[in-house]
Amino acid sequence: MKPTAQRLTPLGDHFFATLNHRIAAIKAAGGDVIRLDAGSPDLPPAAHIIEVLARSAECPENHAYQPYNGTSELRQAWAGMYSRLYDINLDTELEILPLLGSKEGLFNLTQALVDPGAVVLVPDPAYLTYAQAALFAGGIPYYMPLLSQNDYLPDLKAIPVEVAQRARLLWLNYPNNPTAATASRDFFANAVEFARQHDLLLCHDAAYAQVTFEDYHPPSLLEIPGAMEVGVEFNTLSKSHNMAGWRSGVAVGNRQALAALNKVKVHADSGHFRPILDASAAALAGDQDWLVGRNEIYRQRREVVLARLGEMGLQARTPRATLYVWFAAPPSWSSVAFAELLLEKACLSLVPGSIFGEHGEGYLRLSFTAPLERLEEAMQRMAGVVRTIR
Repeated sequence: MKPTAQRLTPLGDHFFATLNHRIAAIKAAGGDVIRLDAGSPDLPPAAHIIEVLARSAECPENHAYQPYNGTSELRQAWAGMYSRLYDINLDTELEILPLLGSKEGLFNLTQALVDPGAVVLVPDPAYLTYAQAALFAGGIPYYMPLLSQNDYLPDLKAIPVEVAQRARLLWLNYPNNPTAATASRDFFANAVEFARQHDLLLCHDAAYAQVTFEDYHPPSLLEIPGAMEVGVEFNTLSKSHNMAGWRSGVAVGNRQALAALNKVKVHADSGHFRPILDASAAALAGDQDWLVGRNEIYRQRREVVLARLGEMGLQARTPRATLYVWFAAPPSWSSVAFAELLLEKACLSLVPGSIFGEHGEGYLRLSFTAPLERLEEAMQRMAGVVRTIR
């Protein structure tokens, strides 16, 4: 076989694909690995969502190809969610594009808009797809540091003018993965003005907007006046409704950007499975009260993690949203070395912060997506390792 395309070279190996192989080997050898690495909800969707999926699957006609932009019912359901939560009115034909999970949209929008040599402004640390998509398109990621002293918000004023003028996209993600930081309306307003000033597309990944605690309600980028002119927001049912494996997301906002994304989609996929489209509409339009109880379960887990980390002397900020606790590695330990130690000595899998970028070094991300009993055991294992290195 001839060598693979050169565009694959910058991508390298995917962290979680490699980790999965290693954990499989540990389990095959009898190890009991507790995985607090991936942000995959361990709780199921509400029963009424699964019921709609099952009923729809029983209809013979629902196994045929579906429209590239989903069903009108699903687009209306996404519009209803944005109206209910944010008082935003969206055109269901031109400003809403259902996706095979938001990750697909993040990657393909970059392919639609970024030419080789164009700059893409990427947070650091950040979800890996923003930079990987830019590299695949031949773009040049420019990394914006997210620092604790700045509440993990990028300093847009620090971006050199010549870099901003070459930029095509600016990526934001709040509530944030991996740091769990949040952003205010004022910050988004400044980002909208920055995008307008430099004629770039502002892309906001809002995957965790409904996984929140203590009555915190994150703003949508599109609430900001003028955001529709310069911005696209990505959303997903993966985290909000415990539907990660269903691959049901959406891009909403700027019409021209969505049209470009859809042009890629019609060549790259053939739409979604109708039962998933129907169940996704039911998830968005049906009873939402169950999310309150689900978030309370996450909050209780968060409290256990924070308390145990405090007992170990490991510093962590209390997250107002997301599935994650972002905490500092023990003194003199790199994030990778400490994560390796936990996996080797405690069969506990976390994500080293450096995986998310240079400025993630010195931190680890813990996903509290395990039952309380299992979470307590994980923290006990970690405490045992920490005692041995002090």
